[in-house]
Amino acid sequence: MNGPDLDRMQHVADPLADDTVAAVLGAWADVGIAERLERIRVMNRLIGGWKTNGDLVGWRATGDGVTPGIAAPLEAYVQAGRELPRWMDKDRIARAEQLFFAQGPLSCLLLFCRSLPECYVVPDLAAVLQVSGQLTQHTDYRVRSTAAMIFPVMMAGGLTTPDGGGIAQTLKVRLIHATIRHLILHGNPSDASGVVAPLALNGPPKSMHEALLAHGWNVDADGLPCNQEELAYTLLTFSHCFLSSLHRLHLGLGPDEEADYLHAWNVVGHVLGIREELMVQDTPQAQSLFEVMQARGRADPVSPDPRPALGAALMNAMSAEIPVRIAKPMPVLMTRHLCGPATSADLGLDGRVSWLSRALFALGMGVVGVIDRVARLVWPDFSLSRFVVRVLGYHVVTKLLMDQTRPLQLPDHLLSRVRDVVAAWSDDPKAPRWLNVMEDRFTTIGAWKSVVRR
Repeated sequence: MNGPDLDRMQHVADPLADDTVAAVLGAWADVGIAERLERIRVMNRLIGGWKTNGDLVGWRATGDGVTPGIAAPLEAYVQAGRELPRWMDKDRIARAEQLFFAQGPLSCLLLFCRSLPECYVVPDLAAVLQVSGQLTQHTDYRVRSTAAMIFPVMMAGGLTTPDGGGIAQTLKVRLIHATIRHLILHGNPSDASGVVAPLALNGPPKSMHEALLAHGWNVDADGLPCNQEELAYTLLTFSHCFLSSLHRLHLGLGPDEEADYLHAWNVVGHVLGIREELMVQDTPQAQSLFEVMQARGRADPVSPDPRPALGAALMNAMSAEIPVRIAKPMPVLMTRHLCGPATSADLGLDGRVSWLSRALFALGMGVVGVIDRVARLVWPDFSLSRFVVRVLGYHVVTKLLMDQTRPLQLPDHLLSRVRDVVAAWSDDPKAPRWLNVMEDRFTTIGAWKSVVRR
């Protein structure tokens, strides 16, 4: 993928979803703000009924406030969007699903300490994320809404069976992206050009939608918000960054396994409206495209820079769930380790951390590496690094994602499956029995301390 192609992709969004939202919300000059926000409410209620992939077959929009102008475009969107690509391979997707859940809580910790931080690196994307998710005040919103898509996608059959929820959840996210673009640009992106002035409100924004209306945008200078390049970059943070992080933890996979994982996420990208020319087939291609996109993003800063606030909010959300004081800097240290110095600097994570925490982290990573290399001479699948990260990850995952007072926004049957999967993560199927016993004790102690501190 070369520079000129990416330049063009900055001005391409998602015609199917954008035209759908434009039809539902009506022409900008003809529909007032209050009516437009009411139509968004109706649309969100309707798409909230998409619980499984099977629900999408022959779906019809009905209920209070549903007019033909709302129903017809949404129904057409569902039937077009639910179609999977001809090149999809169910066996490869099944292997990718097994890979994700075999890593257990490590998979989610990589989401928190690598995928989401890398999402924030591109300034324009970070600015939209900050406004649309109010992330500095509600960081867990972004974390939990992301998990609410990733779990249904990666659970067994999530993309390939009627009972799965991957397609349904992804189509919701696709419409959310289109709604964000519509509100920022004050209409269909296909009609946008020049500078879109912020909409004047009576006082500060009272909701995410009002914040988007009042944001403003320079289409000529910045392309479209949530454009094809940014969508493809985000997809790489969930696929390529996951795989490369495993390598940094000395848990790297083989080329065929990595290709299967990328393939599964390419299918997700198709449902999300990402163009095939922006999809990668192997790790070298993924690494190359990821580096090019990051460099392009860094070369186009915005002011004020939203990235340090986003990085700090994400780290604080994780450290708040760690009960042991000396271990609270571990999310920052792990993110530094996985993302590298450039991303850490972008997010303001290169500041001072206590020497004791840094020493313990560095010593731990070094000792773990040596022990792993020696132990694998006896147990080929042995990994102390996986044990350490699983212990840390299990506690953070259960607190951030499985708190009963704020359950993931998923249908009941999917939420029940997620809980069963997370409960099964207490043991590592690749580890010796004695190591699983140790892991159980560590996670139990962590949970007990958390309860005591509360």
